[in-house]
Amino acid sequence: MSGHRQRRDLGSAPEAGGEVVRTGASLLPSRLFHEAVAQAQVAISITDASATILYANAAFGRITGYQPEEIIGHNEAFLSDHSTPREIYESLWSSIKSDRPWSGYLVNRHKTGARYLAELTITPVQAQDGSSYYLGMHRDVTPMHSLEQRVRNQKALIESVVDAASMPLVVLDEAGRVVLDNQAYKKLIGDFGVGEPAAEFLRLLQADMGPAFEAARSGGRGFERQEVMVGPPTSNRQRWFSCSGVWFRERDPSAEAFFHDRRQTYLLLVANEISHLKQQQEELYATALRALTAEQELVQSLQEALAGASFQFQGPLNLIGAATGILDRRVDACEDTAALQRVLRHALEAGREAQAMIRQSMPMRPPEAVTPVSFNGILRDVLSMYTNRLLAEGVVVDWRPAPQLPGTTGREGRLRGMFKQLVDNALDAIPLGRAAERELCIVTADTGDGILVRIDDNGPGIPEEDRLRVFEPFYTTKGAGGSGGMGLGMVQEVVAEHDGTVAVGRSDLGGCRVDLYFPLRRQVLGGP
Repeated sequence: MSGHRQRRDLGSAPEAGGEVVRTGASLLPSRLFHEAVAQAQVAISITDASATILYANAAFGRITGYQPEEIIGHNEAFLSDHSTPREIYESLWSSIKSDRPWSGYLVNRHKTGARYLAELTITPVQAQDGSSYYLGMHRDVTPMHSLEQRVRNQKALIESVVDAASMPLVVLDEAGRVVLDNQAYKKLIGDFGVGEPAAEFLRLLQADMGPAFEAARSGGRGFERQEVMVGPPTSNRQRWFSCSGVWFRERDPSAEAFFHDRRQTYLLLVANEISHLKQQQEELYATALRALTAEQELVQSLQEALAGASFQFQGPLNLIGAATGILDRRVDACEDTAALQRVLRHALEAGREAQAMIRQSMPMRPPEAVTPVSFNGILRDVLSMYTNRLLAEGVVVDWRPAPQLPGTTGREGRLRGMFKQLVDNALDAIPLGRAAERELCIVTADTGDGILVRIDDNGPGIPEEDRLRVFEPFYTTKGAGGSGGMGLGMVQEVVAEHDGTVAVGRSDLGGCRVDLYFPLRRQVLGGP
């Protein structure tokens, strides 16, 4: 070392020099130094003070594409690509001319013309005769740079998406500390005023889920749509959140964990506020029921229309069949009679084929499983679907459910559709514009061995002579302008499916009364 300048003794060129080199207290063959440089896996080159290449090892050729004999004698700048900023080269030369090593990145050009990113270290070296040389070592770090950049881009993308999410999102470590959150979560902190909302969510989730919470954590399964209710400390207003979470494990990035699969566990927690959904839950539920029953009624209407068409076909077919039979029995048949017989037979066959096609086109009712049912709950659902109509038409409903009904089984969808049909009939029967109140009374009762459901209205009622005929298909009491259907026939079918009975009588309100009795059932009903 001379003055402030750090110098390294190059000794002689790699091929020449003495037989041994002293390094501390050891003596090593000088040839060993040359072989070490020549066989090194990092690209090594030695240039003179003007950057002309004097030596390059095999790794230099593999990285640059140039063999030593192709590159020696050329300036190192031969490898440079113009995409490297000029300021980088100025910094490089300023350092090495001041006898200071320089490390950095350059964009170089491979022999094939492809660009690659070189991580380069240049060290000034002074020979014994005072000549200056530069020892350069570089490696192609393009794949590593590309991977790092993709990781950064992916990280930035994830952070942007997380931050832009409209629902609060937070990542917690094993101690429950927040390590990542988004703007929606920060806003939630402001709404709560004090404390950490995530800690409150976890407390409520653990209380609600019980052992299932720890089982989900240990099994790494996570949880979905667990509803919790919280209230800000500064307000009595309750807020509902649907929480979903998943645990994930990340490798410990510390050096001591390099050879050991040591991982840290984190929880990704998403809390979606559903307060407004809770407030509208009853209306949404009623809407869903209306949609479900509307679909069932559509299928029923199609069944009625196609059954009516088939029924109407049957009369003419019977007449054609009778006429064909008469002609077959005639003994004085002539050629004209035979022709008429053929025409009638063709008409009869065509009619039967059309009738068969109508029957095949009739939509099938989808099968429904038998489950435990609550008659009070089903009737409450049906009434909720009629809220708007009852208010609009001024109907007074006297809803008198039994405080407690015994448990039984049935097909809930079929029962709901049946009760809706009966309520429809009752509302249609009460004429609009009459002076008296329009009344509807629904009662449930425990008979000891079954359940009684009674529906009364104050309409005109059904004459006694028609109380059995109303269950016939396509019979109606609505007069000449009314249309018949399968409504009460369907009611009788559903009651029979549940081994019950149905009776029509006169209501105490002056209109129609329908009594439905369902024996208690514990076994599964047969049929679809």
